[in-house]
Amino acid sequence: MTSDTSPGGAGWLDCPAHPHPQGPTTLRHDAPENPALKKTILSLATAFALTVGVPAGANAHERCLDEACHLFALVDDAGQGATTTGTVAATRYGTWGIDTAGMDTSVAPGNDFFAYVSGTWAANTEIPSDKSMYGSFLVLRDLSEARVRQLLEGYALGDPAGTANAAKLAALYQGFMDEAAVEALGAKPLQPHLDAIRAVDDKDGMARLMGQRNASLGGSFFGHYVGDDQRNPDVYTLYLSQSGLGLGDRQMYLDEKFAPQRERYVAYIAQLLELAGWDDPSARADAIMAMETKIAEAHWTRAESRDRDKTYNPVTFAGLDAVAPGFPWQAYLAAAGVDYADAGVIRQDTALPKIAKIFADTDLDTLKAWQAFHTTDNAAPLLSSAFVDAEFEFRSKFLSGQPELGARWKRAVSFASSAMGEAIGEDYVELYFPADAKDKMDALVANVKAAMGARLDQLEWMGDETKAEARAKLAGFGLKIGHPDTWRDYSGLQLANGDVFGNAQRAAAFEWEYRRVRIGQPVDKGEWGMTPQTVNAYYNSVKNEIVFPAAILQPPFFDADADPAVNYGAIGGVIGHEIIHGFDDQGRKSDGAGLLRDWWTAEDAAKFEVQATKLGAQYEAFEFPQLPGMHINSRVAMGENIGDLGGLTIALEAYRRSLDGQEAPVVDGFTGEQRFFMGWSQVWRTLWRDDALRQQLVNGTHSPGHIRAFAPLRNIDAWYEAFGVTEADPLWVAPDDRVRIW
Repeated sequence: MTSDTSPGGAGWLDCPAHPHPQGPTTLRHDAPENPALKKTILSLATAFALTVGVPAGANAHERCLDEACHLFALVDDAGQGATTTGTVAATRYGTWGIDTAGMDTSVAPGNDFFAYVSGTWAANTEIPSDKSMYGSFLVLRDLSEARVRQLLEGYALGDPAGTANAAKLAALYQGFMDEAAVEALGAKPLQPHLDAIRAVDDKDGMARLMGQRNASLGGSFFGHYVGDDQRNPDVYTLYLSQSGLGLGDRQMYLDEKFAPQRERYVAYIAQLLELAGWDDPSARADAIMAMETKIAEAHWTRAESRDRDKTYNPVTFAGLDAVAPGFPWQAYLAAAGVDYADAGVIRQDTALPKIAKIFADTDLDTLKAWQAFHTTDNAAPLLSSAFVDAEFEFRSKFLSGQPELGARWKRAVSFASSAMGEAIGEDYVELYFPADAKDKMDALVANVKAAMGARLDQLEWMGDETKAEARAKLAGFGLKIGHPDTWRDYSGLQLANGDVFGNAQRAAAFEWEYRRVRIGQPVDKGEWGMTPQTVNAYYNSVKNEIVFPAAILQPPFFDADADPAVNYGAIGGVIGHEIIHGFDDQGRKSDGAGLLRDWWTAEDAAKFEVQATKLGAQYEAFEFPQLPGMHINSRVAMGENIGDLGGLTIALEAYRRSLDGQEAPVVDGFTGEQRFFMGWSQVWRTLWRDDALRQQLVNGTHSPGHIRAFAPLRNIDAWYEAFGVTEADPLWVAPDDRVRIW
């Protein structure tokens, strides 16, 4: 559930802090590169493809993705079968959907609702040593990881150049698992890339390397990606975005409180350059940091970059030289393989000219050293332990506080999933998506959607003209449950047994080729932005659809045997959240056909902004004692916070309607509405390491999970009534100050 910041407008459910800044992964087919993050071939975000993204996605709306799985005999598309025994079962929460043993009922709900619902769990739970945070999402991600591992270990090696998915997946997984072979190669796989950088003798050559980045390794001052055109939703277009930073958000470069992170980053740059055998690594590291700081000064803020009114700026490719002079655009576009098109869209239109000038003003040796560093940084997880350890020590341990590197099998699962996620998903669905699951979700979504319609009818602040447009948009919502109807064809992906680095390169090239040829072509309306094994959900504004992968449809989000009130609070709240993304501060800017246009009257838009600003102030007021001076950026997290509040509001409406006028039963002393709110809070169980929480507040688009567990409830009257919360309680918000949007 993340805010709608991409050209495709994908909103992701949960994106915990990610230790490695990155761009889009294969999970986010229509999402732009996060301008503050960098792409990597192998990262924990890719693991989100199984386990959440978020993912990496997005990001993603940040991290946001996981998978789940269970296993017995399966046969791939070419008839190669693999048999495993046993299954990896999901854990149920209590007897009726709530882990009552994890509650701390000695805490008053109005004092600390997170502790009331999950206090004993929090007190007795340790964050695993290979994680920087932990909670309900990560529990399911671990489940998905284990299930996918079981699938991958069942695939037999064969001829990965053929059409059989099983043989390709075996080549990916087993190749990565052969640690001795990887160690023996050392830095050898990296050398051709470094040689190519050394051979560059002019700025055009450097631009060509940057253009090849999506299909290879390395960095670029600019991101490019193909996605649904926001102003012509039936065709694909190319988006150009600010990029070039390896440390994360521009704030990491410009805010004094992050001086320790900057100092350590410079040391990391020098360390990798030395490992790569680059001349004068220390001096080059200083020059790279100085240059990236200039790029950071040119970057838009995260809040500016999610404003869809400002990030759609059409440009002809022939006119790029005039728009952003100083950068060899034609060489760049040709190397990216997109020069066959005539035009695209610039996202940060005032940043690109400044970044182009930085490129023009920087000496070639610094640019080459910068490219060598980013190439090595991207490749590090695929190389020998010297590179793996260096990358982990900085990006995961130092930046996010993760004590230990994840087991090699976990990284192998992530690697295989990043390359062929849907192929794994096809087998996953056969094992873990019951035939009736889609029917149950269809019914739940229909109920929540109807509740949204009822809420629209009740709104007093919105005029009839805007309401008519809102109803039309709601009526046009698409819905995808479980898995794609048509599976991705990987027959053209050429892999080799025992060549982990080469396989990563070929997978990246295969993926970019799949994307780049789409410019100007009809949009595939059936395509998914997440794999079925992803524990997440999203809304896509250009397709005007909500999407729920199979893996999220299990406890604590959904349990067919749980109390309906808990399910409505958990998965119902998630459904509502995704629906509301179509009406949050950015999603509301697209209409029922997915077209970016203003369909609001000025008066109604102004009323909406007043309430949104009021909500933002609530979130910015939260303090984090372990991180003095750190706060939630309300403009960045606005869509997610609106989604939580609105989603819970309409889910509660749906739950009440489901009772059909009957009184909800009392279960274990808890009323129906108490169980509803507890179901929501339980989903957001989250523990953080301090460094990871800092990264989330700086680079994330979501409020931290432990805040989401209670913050939206403070604006819902029924929560006060359900738990007897009064003005004497710390969480009390006076009725006149409660935010009421949807």
